[in-house]
Amino acid sequence: MTGANVLTGLNALAGFLCGVLSGYGLGGGSLLLLWMTQAAHLRQAAAQGVNLLYFLPTSAAALVSHFKNGLVEKKAALWTALPGMASAAITALAASSVDPSLLRRLFGIFCIAVGAKMFFGK
Repeated sequence: MTGANVLTGLNALAGFLCGVLSGYGLGGGSLLLLWMTQAAHLRQAAAQGVNLLYFLPTSAAALVSHFKNGLVEKKAALWTALPGMASAAITALAASSVDPSLLRRLFGIFCIAVGAKMFFGK
């Protein structure tokens, strides 16, 4: 087996495992982003693009499940979805003009902050 085949297999395994974690709401997309930049050596911008594509089917599956289980407040979803999509588009455009090493550091700080809040929060 060649090195490329091993890496392809590991990438597929990482995608599968991150998909399972996403299904449980454990931030599989963030872990996938870390895998792609650190293990697969993708550029930060490319990894974020893949992560956005990865998010579409996983979020759609989660949304169907949450609707089915009555866990979505439709009025709140309406008022948060549109501003959320707009701010995501604006920040994606802004991120494309930021130096990749700075973007990587900012994302690392963000991950640490979110992890600390999850770990120490209630």
